[in-house]
Amino acid sequence: MLKALILQILVAATPIHLSMTSIEHVPDSDSLKVMIRMNYDLFLRDYQTIDDDRDLHLLYSYNPFPADYANNYINSKLFIHLNNKRLTGKLLSMDIKDSEISIKMLYYSVKKPKNITVRNTILTGLYSDQVNLTIIKVNDFEKGIRLTPEQKEVKVKLN
Repeated sequence: MLKALILQILVAATPIHLSMTSIEHVPDSDSLKVMIRMNYDLFLRDYQTIDDDRDLHLLYSYNPFPADYANNYINSKLFIHLNNKRLTGKLLSMDIKDSEISIKMLYYSVKKPKNITVRNTILTGLYSDQVNLTIIKVNDFEKGIRLTPEQKEVKVKLN
C-alpha cells in the first residue's frame, strides 16, 4: 500500500513522461483490477498512434472522452498474460482531472495465477525517456517494475 502511495506522489511530482499502472488480482475471484494513470495531453497524442484518422483537435473536443476509444487504446498498449493466456480488459471507469487521466479496467482471468507477463507500451512510441511504473499485486506477492521503451515486457513467476 505504501508503494502505491509513493508511486502516486511520484506521478504527480515527476516530469510528464511517466505513467503508473497497478495490476491487482481480486482475492478469491477470477479477475484482475487494473488502474492506469498518465498525463491527459500525452494520452491523446498517444491515442493518435493507434488511430491516424483522429484529429488531435477533435480528440480534445470530446467531453467526456468516448469509453470505447479508451478501452481500445488500453487493449492495444497494455498486454497482460496470466498463466500464458492473453487477457482482454473491459473499461470500468475513466476520470480526467487536473490534466491527468485515470482509467480503471477489469480483466477476467483465473483463480490461481502461477505467472504473469506484462507488456506495457503506453507512450513508448512518443518518448525515448518514457517510464511506465507497474505494480503487480497477486495474493501475498507484490512487485514494482520499471518498464521503458528498451524493456517493455516482464514475466514474473507468482509461486
